[in-house]
Amino acid sequence: MDAQQMNATRAWTASYAEGVPTDIEPVNDSMYDQLAWAAGAYADSPALEFFGAELTFAQLHDRVLRFAGGLRELGIGKGDRVALVMPNCPQHVIAFFAIARLGAIVVEHNPLYTRSELLTQFSDHRARVTVAWDKVAPTVLSLAGDVDVDTVISVDMTKMMPLKMRALLKLPIAKAKESRAKLTAKAPGTVPFDKVAGHAPIEESHPKPTAEDIACFSYTSGTTSTPKGVMLTHSNLLSNGRQGAAWMPEFKKGKETIYSFLPMFHSFGMLLGVTYGVVSASRVTLFPTFDPDLIVNASKGNPATFVPGVPPMYDRLARVAKDGNLDLSHAQYAMSGAMTLSDPVVNRWEAVAAGKLNEGYGLTEASPFLFANPFGPTRKIGTIGLPCPSTHMKVVDPDDTSVEVELGEVGELIVKGPQVFQGYWNNDEETAKTLLPDGWLRTGDLVTQDSDGFVTIVDRKKEIIITGGFNVSPSEVEQVITGAPGVAEAAVVGIARGSSGAESITAVIVLEEGAQFDEEAVRAHAREHLSEHKVPRSYQVWDELPKSLLGKVLRRQVKDRILAERSS
Repeated sequence: MDAQQMNATRAWTASYAEGVPTDIEPVNDSMYDQLAWAAGAYADSPALEFFGAELTFAQLHDRVLRFAGGLRELGIGKGDRVALVMPNCPQHVIAFFAIARLGAIVVEHNPLYTRSELLTQFSDHRARVTVAWDKVAPTVLSLAGDVDVDTVISVDMTKMMPLKMRALLKLPIAKAKESRAKLTAKAPGTVPFDKVAGHAPIEESHPKPTAEDIACFSYTSGTTSTPKGVMLTHSNLLSNGRQGAAWMPEFKKGKETIYSFLPMFHSFGMLLGVTYGVVSASRVTLFPTFDPDLIVNASKGNPATFVPGVPPMYDRLARVAKDGNLDLSHAQYAMSGAMTLSDPVVNRWEAVAAGKLNEGYGLTEASPFLFANPFGPTRKIGTIGLPCPSTHMKVVDPDDTSVEVELGEVGELIVKGPQVFQGYWNNDEETAKTLLPDGWLRTGDLVTQDSDGFVTIVDRKKEIIITGGFNVSPSEVEQVITGAPGVAEAAVVGIARGSSGAESITAVIVLEEGAQFDEEAVRAHAREHLSEHKVPRSYQVWDELPKSLLGKVLRRQVKDRILAERSS
């Protein structure tokens, strides 16, 4: 079977785990409709847990309706953008669904962003009302003179915690005080969240959004430095939640517990902490940050049955569990994203957890779930797996997307499905580059596909290093370098030589604790496993590599630092 036959017939579905359908039912509801369904069908089931305090689906629904009423009093209506700038907490979820109830648009932001970074995004979406963590609310207020912000609703996360927080955390008094201090700060000049949430519930007759209305913007810059607002509809988000549910058919509605420590302002965290929580009517245990101590304490009450994360998180938690401090015996499902999942991490996790740890793949522009390894015997560790239900794929010539490459050959991955976004906000030029006229999404990732349909990432198209007339994958080189004695992590980038466009390969490494850098040994290891044109020409040793909040190495920042040091 050739590539065209494989992808035209979606023959890869033969490798799906038992019970996984080829397609999901079309979505006709909104995110709010999904919450209302859960509040009716699972009224008394826990929807959210935060430091031991719970909200049932009925309670969550009531608070959503009240906060929606308060937002309406502030003049928020259909199509208005409302910015969210806070970590994972119940107020985040309440605000999300309240905005959805009004047919307004959620705009997610990283609460650790600087004023300059927030200003860039606020200048783009022009939100007037912002719901912000107390600690960052003053920064948002400072934007008022430059953008449209006129109301900042401040969130004190401790208001949603139990009164006896220290006892529930089981931490020493000093550490409990330190934890509370990190979670709250006074924000003069703002409107308290509780004041807006104290409004009467919005009337049932108030118009609701449709499935095709825009539900949220998530900002992404991909491999560029300019953030773009990814427009996702209610249908995009719900389709993706149902695709996730289809991938885990044994997941029982109203019976499962999801640990949500991935940030909800990121599309991966939003899918698992917001969308999938209501689709599966699960208990979502919220963590404002990834902290193994908090996870250990939460597991003593309600252990996780589903743990979404990234490889460094799994590695850390597996080591804690191995020491006997964390019970993962209920963790039937674990889905990793953002970076390649290695055999050692998989083996370490599966030695202490109840089920498999599988790699998945997605993009913000796809809500974000696109691919995953099956939770069954057909999985292939090291690949991103197979397209999820109702998803189509092709591997094409990057210079001519109408030409599909043969199985095993490297090409650009393009995808199509109900989770694919509607375009970038106010950016038709970038939309045209990414979203083809017939609905196919260009991922910018170079991949190969095998005869069973499994896909392996080679690298980002825009991060490929060109040296000596050859294309070199940074990921391939990094994988080899991290296998050298004493090397814990590596980032590989191309640094331009002269005006020819050719690049010299530079490897930046972080050493294992106590190790000494032996450049000759690392070079010898690289030459043993790589063609000469792929071997780094220079090495640098750093204490740490710049990473995203999901733990993904930021090669662009590595390259920028090297260039800055050379020019100084």
